[in-house]
Amino acid sequence: MIELLRSVLAFLVVLGVLVFVHEFGHYAAARWRGVHVEVFSIGFGPAITSWRDRVGTVWKLAWLPLGGYVKLHGQERAEDVSDEVKARWMPGKVFHEKNVGSRAIVVAAGPIANFILAIVLFAGLFATAGRPVIMPVAGGVLPDSAAARAGLHVNDRILTISGQPINSFGDIQSIISAHPAEKLTLTIKRGDQTLTVPVVTDSRTSGDTKVGMLGIAGGEIEYQHVSLPAALIGGVTQTWDITRDTIVGVWQMITGKRGTEDLGGPLRIAQLSGAVAEQGPLYLIQFIALLSVNLGLLNLFPIPVLDGGHLLFYLAEALRGRPVPPRVQEYGFRAGLALLVGLFILATWNDLTHPGGFH
Repeated sequence: MIELLRSVLAFLVVLGVLVFVHEFGHYAAARWRGVHVEVFSIGFGPAITSWRDRVGTVWKLAWLPLGGYVKLHGQERAEDVSDEVKARWMPGKVFHEKNVGSRAIVVAAGPIANFILAIVLFAGLFATAGRPVIMPVAGGVLPDSAAARAGLHVNDRILTISGQPINSFGDIQSIISAHPAEKLTLTIKRGDQTLTVPVVTDSRTSGDTKVGMLGIAGGEIEYQHVSLPAALIGGVTQTWDITRDTIVGVWQMITGKRGTEDLGGPLRIAQLSGAVAEQGPLYLIQFIALLSVNLGLLNLFPIPVLDGGHLLFYLAEALRGRPVPPRVQEYGFRAGLALLVGLFILATWNDLTHPGGFH
Protein backbone atom coordinates (compact mmCIF):
# COMPACT_ATOMS: atom_id res chain seq x y z
CA MET A 1 0.00 0.00 0.00
CA ILE A 2 2.85 2.38 0.84
CA GLU A 3 4.53 1.56 -2.46
CA LEU A 4 1.29 2.27 -4.35
CA LEU A 5 0.82 5.57 -2.54
CA ARG A 6 4.41 6.57 -3.28
CA SER A 7 3.97 5.73 -6.97
CA VAL A 8 0.75 7.76 -7.19
CA LEU A 9 2.23 10.80 -5.43
CA ALA A 10 5.45 10.65 -7.46
CA PHE A 11 3.44 10.30 -10.67
CA LEU A 12 1.35 13.36 -9.80
CA VAL A 13 4.47 15.38 -9.04
CA VAL A 14 6.22 14.31 -12.26
CA LEU A 15 3.19 14.84 -14.46
CA GLY A 16 2.26 18.09 -12.76
CA VAL A 17 5.69 19.61 -13.38
CA LEU A 18 5.78 18.48 -17.02
CA VAL A 19 2.27 19.66 -17.82
CA PHE A 20 2.69 23.01 -16.05
CA VAL A 21 5.93 23.80 -17.90
CA HIS A 22 4.49 22.74 -21.26
CA GLU A 23 1.32 24.79 -20.87
CA PHE A 24 3.21 27.73 -19.41
CA GLY A 25 5.27 27.79 -22.61
CA HIS A 26 2.05 28.25 -24.60
CA TYR A 27 0.79 30.81 -22.08
CA ALA A 28 3.97 32.92 -22.09
CA ALA A 29 4.20 32.91 -25.89
CA ALA A 30 0.53 33.87 -26.18
CA ARG A 31 1.00 36.83 -23.85
CA TRP A 32 4.12 37.84 -25.81
CA ARG A 33 2.23 37.75 -29.13
CA GLY A 34 -0.71 39.71 -27.72
CA VAL A 35 -3.19 36.83 -27.42
CA HIS A 36 -5.49 36.80 -24.40
CA VAL A 37 -5.44 33.54 -22.43
CA GLU A 38 -8.86 32.69 -21.05
CA VAL A 39 -8.03 29.54 -19.05
CA PHE A 40 -4.84 27.88 -17.78
CA SER A 41 -5.76 24.43 -16.44
CA ILE A 42 -3.71 21.68 -14.85
CA GLY A 43 -5.86 18.59 -15.26
CA PHE A 44 -9.25 18.08 -16.86
CA GLY A 45 -12.81 18.07 -15.63
CA PRO A 46 -14.34 20.00 -12.70
CA ALA A 47 -12.01 22.35 -10.85
CA ILE A 48 -10.70 21.53 -7.39
CA THR A 49 -9.80 25.19 -7.05
CA SER A 50 -9.61 28.17 -9.39
CA TRP A 51 -8.91 31.89 -9.38
CA ARG A 52 -8.89 34.77 -11.85
CA ASP A 53 -5.80 36.96 -12.21
CA ARG A 54 -5.67 40.69 -12.94
CA VAL A 55 -5.68 40.22 -16.75
CA GLY A 56 -8.72 37.94 -16.67
CA THR A 57 -7.10 34.53 -17.03
CA VAL A 58 -8.75 31.77 -14.99
CA TRP A 59 -6.18 29.43 -13.38
CA LYS A 60 -7.58 25.98 -12.55
CA LEU A 61 -6.46 22.83 -10.79
CA ALA A 62 -8.83 20.08 -11.97
CA TRP A 63 -9.68 16.59 -10.72
CA LEU A 64 -8.34 14.48 -13.61
CA PRO A 65 -4.56 15.00 -13.50
CA LEU A 66 -3.70 13.43 -16.88
CA GLY A 67 -2.71 16.57 -18.73
CA GLY A 68 -3.75 20.18 -18.99
CA TYR A 69 -4.57 22.90 -21.45
CA VAL A 70 -4.44 26.60 -22.22
CA LYS A 71 -7.64 28.10 -23.68
CA LEU A 72 -6.72 30.92 -26.04
CA HIS A 73 -9.11 33.76 -26.77
CA GLY A 74 -10.68 33.20 -30.19
CA GLN A 75 -9.00 29.81 -30.55
CA GLU A 76 -12.06 28.57 -32.45
CA ARG A 77 -12.38 29.42 -36.12
CA ALA A 78 -14.81 32.24 -36.88
CA GLU A 79 -17.03 29.92 -38.94
CA ASP A 80 -17.38 27.52 -36.00
CA VAL A 81 -18.84 29.96 -33.49
CA SER A 82 -21.99 32.03 -33.26
CA ASP A 83 -22.22 35.75 -33.90
CA GLU A 84 -22.91 36.21 -30.18
CA VAL A 85 -19.54 34.61 -29.30
CA LYS A 86 -17.68 36.61 -31.94
CA ALA A 87 -19.23 39.79 -30.57
CA ARG A 88 -17.42 39.15 -27.27
CA TRP A 89 -14.00 38.75 -28.90
CA MET A 90 -11.53 41.44 -27.86
CA PRO A 91 -10.04 43.24 -30.87
CA GLY A 92 -6.33 42.60 -31.25
CA LYS A 93 -6.26 39.71 -28.76
CA VAL A 94 -7.87 36.95 -30.82
CA PHE A 95 -5.66 33.97 -31.63
CA HIS A 96 -6.96 33.34 -35.16
CA GLU A 97 -6.58 37.02 -36.09
CA LYS A 98 -2.82 36.78 -35.56
CA ASN A 99 -0.53 36.09 -38.50
CA VAL A 100 0.66 32.55 -39.13
CA GLY A 101 4.08 33.27 -37.64
CA SER A 102 2.64 34.39 -34.29
CA ARG A 103 0.29 31.40 -34.15
CA ALA A 104 3.20 29.05 -34.88
CA ILE A 105 5.25 30.63 -32.08
CA VAL A 106 2.42 30.12 -29.58
CA VAL A 107 1.98 26.47 -30.58
CA ALA A 108 5.70 25.64 -30.71
CA ALA A 109 6.41 27.27 -27.33
CA GLY A 110 4.96 24.33 -25.36
CA PRO A 111 7.41 21.69 -26.64
CA ILE A 112 10.25 24.23 -26.56
CA ALA A 113 9.53 24.85 -22.87
CA ASN A 114 9.89 21.11 -22.21
CA PHE A 115 13.31 21.04 -23.88
CA ILE A 116 14.39 24.11 -21.91
CA LEU A 117 13.23 22.45 -18.67
CA ALA A 118 15.32 19.37 -19.47
CA ILE A 119 18.39 21.48 -20.20
CA VAL A 120 17.98 23.45 -16.96
CA LEU A 121 17.44 20.34 -14.83
CA PHE A 122 20.38 18.45 -16.33
CA ALA A 123 22.64 21.50 -16.07
CA GLY A 124 21.60 22.07 -12.45
CA LEU A 125 22.35 18.47 -11.55
CA PHE A 126 25.73 18.54 -13.30
CA ALA A 127 26.68 21.83 -11.59
CA THR A 128 25.73 20.64 -8.10
CA ALA A 129 25.92 16.87 -7.78
CA GLY A 130 28.23 16.36 -10.75
CA ARG A 131 27.72 14.64 -14.07
CA PRO A 132 26.90 10.95 -13.55
CA VAL A 133 28.94 8.54 -15.61
CA ILE A 134 28.31 4.80 -15.41
CA MET A 135 31.80 3.39 -15.29
CA PRO A 136 32.79 0.44 -17.52
CA VAL A 137 32.71 -1.94 -14.58
CA ALA A 138 30.72 -5.17 -14.38
CA GLY A 139 28.19 -4.63 -11.62
CA GLY A 140 26.76 -8.07 -12.31
CA VAL A 141 27.31 -10.99 -14.67
CA LEU A 142 24.25 -12.79 -16.01
CA PRO A 143 24.40 -16.60 -15.88
CA ASP A 144 24.74 -18.44 -19.21
CA SER A 145 25.71 -15.18 -20.92
CA ALA A 146 28.63 -14.36 -23.19
CA ALA A 147 30.32 -12.63 -20.26
CA ALA A 148 29.87 -15.65 -18.00
CA ARG A 149 31.27 -18.02 -20.65
CA ALA A 150 34.26 -15.73 -21.12
CA GLY A 151 34.93 -15.82 -17.38
CA LEU A 152 34.21 -12.20 -16.51
CA HIS A 153 33.76 -11.43 -12.83
CA VAL A 154 31.83 -8.79 -10.93
CA ASN A 155 33.95 -5.61 -10.54
CA ASP A 156 36.02 -6.35 -13.65
CA ARG A 157 36.78 -3.05 -15.37
CA ILE A 158 36.79 -3.15 -19.17
CA LEU A 159 39.60 -1.02 -20.59
CA THR A 160 39.35 -1.77 -24.32
CA ILE A 161 37.23 -3.84 -26.71
CA SER A 162 39.19 -5.05 -29.73
CA GLY A 163 41.57 -2.12 -29.31
CA GLN A 164 38.88 0.55 -28.86
CA PRO A 165 39.31 2.45 -25.56
CA ILE A 166 36.35 2.32 -23.18
CA ASN A 167 35.53 5.32 -20.97
CA SER A 168 31.97 4.55 -19.87
CA PHE A 169 29.42 1.75 -19.74
CA GLY A 170 27.70 3.36 -22.71
CA ASP A 171 30.80 2.73 -24.80
CA ILE A 172 30.47 -0.98 -24.01
CA GLN A 173 26.81 -1.02 -25.00
CA SER A 174 27.34 0.77 -28.32
CA ILE A 175 30.24 -1.48 -29.40
CA ILE A 176 28.74 -4.78 -28.25
CA SER A 177 25.31 -4.09 -29.75
CA ALA A 178 26.93 -3.49 -33.15
CA HIS A 179 28.69 -6.89 -33.11
CA PRO A 180 26.15 -9.71 -32.62
CA ALA A 181 27.54 -13.26 -32.47
CA GLU A 182 31.11 -12.06 -33.11
CA LYS A 183 34.42 -12.79 -31.42
CA LEU A 184 35.88 -9.76 -29.68
CA THR A 185 38.86 -9.24 -27.43
CA LEU A 186 38.42 -7.49 -24.09
CA THR A 187 41.22 -5.94 -22.09
CA ILE A 188 40.12 -5.88 -18.46
CA LYS A 189 41.52 -4.86 -15.11
CA ARG A 190 40.87 -7.28 -12.27
CA GLY A 191 42.37 -6.05 -9.03
CA ASP A 192 46.01 -5.32 -9.82
CA GLN A 193 46.03 -7.53 -12.94
CA THR A 194 45.46 -6.52 -16.55
CA LEU A 195 44.05 -9.44 -18.54
CA THR A 196 43.10 -10.12 -22.16
CA VAL A 197 39.86 -12.05 -22.48
CA PRO A 198 38.32 -13.35 -25.74
CA VAL A 199 34.54 -13.31 -25.87
CA VAL A 200 31.89 -14.37 -28.40
CA THR A 201 28.89 -12.06 -28.04
CA ASP A 202 25.33 -13.31 -27.86
CA SER A 203 22.73 -12.14 -30.36
CA ARG A 204 19.09 -11.22 -30.06
CA THR A 205 16.65 -9.94 -32.65
CA SER A 206 14.96 -6.57 -32.21
CA GLY A 207 12.52 -6.07 -35.06
CA ASP A 208 14.49 -7.08 -38.15
CA THR A 209 17.88 -6.22 -36.68
CA LYS A 210 20.29 -8.45 -34.78
CA VAL A 211 21.81 -6.86 -31.68
CA GLY A 212 24.87 -8.03 -29.80
CA MET A 213 24.74 -8.79 -26.08
CA LEU A 214 27.46 -9.30 -23.49
CA GLY A 215 25.48 -10.05 -20.35
CA ILE A 216 26.85 -7.65 -17.76
CA ALA A 217 25.04 -4.99 -15.75
CA GLY A 218 26.42 -1.57 -14.97
CA GLY A 219 26.75 -0.72 -11.33
CA GLU A 220 29.43 1.79 -10.43
CA ILE A 221 28.47 5.43 -11.01
CA GLU A 222 31.03 8.19 -10.76
CA TYR A 223 29.90 11.80 -10.42
CA GLN A 224 32.33 14.07 -12.22
CA HIS A 225 32.14 17.69 -11.04
CA VAL A 226 32.12 20.30 -13.79
CA SER A 227 32.07 24.10 -14.01
CA LEU A 228 28.85 26.02 -14.58
CA PRO A 229 29.58 26.69 -18.29
CA ALA A 230 30.46 23.02 -18.75
CA ALA A 231 27.27 22.06 -16.89
CA LEU A 232 25.18 24.20 -19.27
CA ILE A 233 26.89 22.66 -22.27
CA GLY A 234 26.38 19.24 -20.70
CA GLY A 235 22.68 19.98 -20.20
CA VAL A 236 22.28 20.86 -23.87
CA THR A 237 24.33 17.84 -24.96
CA GLN A 238 22.41 15.45 -22.72
CA THR A 239 19.08 16.78 -23.98
CA TRP A 240 20.23 16.46 -27.58
CA ASP A 241 21.51 12.90 -27.04
CA ILE A 242 18.19 11.80 -25.55
CA THR A 243 16.28 13.51 -28.39
CA ARG A 244 18.44 11.84 -31.04
CA ASP A 245 18.23 8.40 -29.44
CA THR A 246 14.45 8.71 -29.09
CA ILE A 247 14.03 9.70 -32.74
CA VAL A 248 16.22 6.78 -33.81
CA GLY A 249 14.22 4.39 -31.64
CA VAL A 250 10.88 5.62 -32.99
CA TRP A 251 12.13 5.38 -36.58
CA GLN A 252 13.29 1.81 -35.94
CA MET A 253 9.79 0.95 -34.67
CA ILE A 254 8.19 2.56 -37.72
CA THR A 255 10.48 0.69 -40.13
CA GLY A 256 10.11 -2.61 -38.28
CA LYS A 257 13.75 -2.79 -37.18
CA ARG A 258 12.69 -2.67 -33.54
CA GLY A 259 9.73 -4.07 -31.69
CA THR A 260 7.10 -1.93 -29.99
CA GLU A 261 7.37 -3.72 -26.65
CA ASP A 262 9.40 -0.80 -25.22
CA LEU A 263 6.56 1.65 -25.91
CA GLY A 264 5.14 2.57 -22.50
CA GLY A 265 2.24 4.65 -21.27
CA PRO A 266 0.92 6.29 -18.09
CA LEU A 267 0.87 3.07 -16.06
CA ARG A 268 4.54 2.38 -16.66
CA ILE A 269 5.42 6.02 -16.01
CA ALA A 270 3.55 5.83 -12.70
CA GLN A 271 5.34 2.62 -11.77
CA LEU A 272 8.74 4.05 -12.70
CA SER A 273 7.97 7.32 -10.89
CA GLY A 274 7.52 5.47 -7.62
CA ALA A 275 10.64 3.36 -8.13
CA VAL A 276 12.75 6.40 -9.04
CA ALA A 277 11.38 8.50 -6.17
CA GLU A 278 12.46 5.78 -3.76
CA GLN A 279 16.05 6.29 -4.94
CA GLY A 280 16.05 9.94 -3.94
CA PRO A 281 15.38 13.43 -5.31
CA LEU A 282 18.38 13.48 -7.66
CA TYR A 283 17.07 10.45 -9.52
CA LEU A 284 13.57 11.90 -9.63
CA ILE A 285 14.88 15.15 -11.15
CA GLN A 286 16.76 13.17 -13.80
CA PHE A 287 13.58 11.22 -14.53
CA ILE A 288 11.56 14.43 -14.93
CA ALA A 289 14.20 15.80 -17.31
CA LEU A 290 14.13 12.60 -19.37
CA LEU A 291 10.34 12.61 -19.62
CA SER A 292 10.34 16.33 -20.44
CA VAL A 293 12.44 15.64 -23.53
CA ASN A 294 10.09 12.85 -24.56
CA LEU A 295 6.99 15.00 -24.00
CA GLY A 296 8.43 17.86 -26.01
CA LEU A 297 9.45 15.55 -28.83
CA LEU A 298 6.14 13.69 -28.85
CA ASN A 299 4.23 16.95 -29.21
CA LEU A 300 6.38 17.95 -32.21
CA PHE A 301 5.50 14.83 -34.18
CA PRO A 302 3.54 15.92 -37.30
CA ILE A 303 0.31 14.33 -36.11
CA PRO A 304 -2.86 16.45 -36.30
CA VAL A 305 -4.25 17.11 -32.79
CA LEU A 306 -0.68 17.44 -31.44
CA ASP A 307 1.30 20.69 -31.58
CA GLY A 308 3.36 19.29 -34.45
CA GLY A 309 0.21 18.72 -36.49
CA HIS A 310 -0.88 22.32 -36.00
CA LEU A 311 2.60 23.48 -37.03
CA LEU A 312 2.33 21.34 -40.16
CA PHE A 313 -0.93 23.07 -41.09
CA TYR A 314 0.65 26.49 -40.40
CA LEU A 315 3.59 25.60 -42.64
CA ALA A 316 1.18 24.67 -45.42
CA GLU A 317 -0.67 27.94 -44.84
CA ALA A 318 2.55 29.92 -45.10
CA LEU A 319 3.48 28.18 -48.35
CA ARG A 320 -0.01 28.43 -49.90
CA GLY A 321 -0.72 31.96 -48.72
CA ARG A 322 -4.06 30.86 -47.25
CA PRO A 323 -5.23 28.40 -44.57
CA VAL A 324 -5.64 24.70 -45.26
CA PRO A 325 -9.30 23.98 -46.16
CA PRO A 326 -11.43 23.23 -43.06
CA ARG A 327 -12.45 19.81 -44.39
CA VAL A 328 -8.82 18.76 -44.81
CA GLN A 329 -8.06 19.91 -41.27
CA GLU A 330 -11.09 18.05 -39.93
CA TYR A 331 -10.12 14.78 -41.61
CA GLY A 332 -6.54 15.28 -40.44
CA PHE A 333 -7.62 15.76 -36.83
CA ARG A 334 -9.82 12.67 -36.99
CA ALA A 335 -6.98 10.57 -38.36
CA GLY A 336 -4.56 11.99 -35.78
CA LEU A 337 -6.96 11.28 -32.95
CA ALA A 338 -7.47 7.70 -34.17
CA LEU A 339 -3.70 7.20 -34.34
CA LEU A 340 -3.20 8.55 -30.81
CA VAL A 341 -5.97 6.34 -29.44
CA GLY A 342 -4.35 3.33 -31.08
CA LEU A 343 -0.95 4.22 -29.65
CA PHE A 344 -2.48 4.73 -26.21
CA ILE A 345 -4.12 1.30 -26.33
CA LEU A 346 -0.87 -0.32 -27.46
CA ALA A 347 1.14 1.46 -24.76
CA THR A 348 -1.39 0.50 -22.08
CA TRP A 349 -1.30 -3.13 -23.21
CA ASN A 350 2.50 -3.06 -22.99
CA ASP A 351 2.22 -1.57 -19.51
CA LEU A 352 -0.11 -4.33 -18.34
CA THR A 353 1.94 -7.16 -19.87
CA HIS A 354 5.26 -5.66 -18.88
CA PRO A 355 7.03 -7.27 -15.89
CA GLY A 356 5.32 -5.77 -12.87
CA GLY A 357 1.98 -5.53 -14.68
CA PHE A 358 -0.18 -8.63 -15.22
CA HIS A 359 2.85 -10.91 -15.35
